[in-house]
Amino acid sequence: MIIYELNCGEGHRFEGWFASADDFARQSAAGLVNCPVCGRADVAIVPSARVAVHRDAPRPAPEPAPAPAASGAPGAAAEIMGGLPPEVLRKLREVVRATENVGARFPEEARRIHYAEVPARAIRGQASPTEAEALREEGIEFTALPAFLTGETH
Repeated sequence: MIIYELNCGEGHRFEGWFASADDFARQSAAGLVNCPVCGRADVAIVPSARVAVHRDAPRPAPEPAPAPAASGAPGAAAEIMGGLPPEVLRKLREVVRATENVGARFPEEARRIHYAEVPARAIRGQASPTEAEALREEGIEFTALPAFLTGETH
C-alpha cells in the first residue's frame, strides 16, 4: 500500500491509500478519488513528510493530533473533519440533504413547527445569535451545522 497526502481544489488536505502509483492515477482519472470534506474530485498529490520504515525498525511514538480550529478560517473544516471516517461524513451529509433549507426564515419556521402551526419537518437555515437565544428561551431545540456539511457559507 502507498499512502499519499492529497489536496483538493478547495485546499482540504487528507490522505489516500492506493495499491500503486498507477492505481492512484487510474482511480483519479475515473473520478473515484474525492475529498472527504467537500466531495470534490479535483484532487492532487502533495509533498509528504512520510518516510517508509522497515518493519523491524523502532517506530517513534505518534504525536497527539492538534486541537481542531474553532474559527471559520480556510482549512478549519479539514482540521475538524480530520478524525471522522469518510462513511460517517457521507451519512451526515445525507441527513443534511434530507432537510429543507429555509434560509433566513429559520427562526420563523422553527416557531411555526414548534407551535404546531404547520406540519413538522426537518429544516435548516440561518439565525442571528440573538434569534438563536430567543429560540432556546422558548424551548425550541436546534443545533448549529458546520458549513462543510451544508456546502454553504453563513
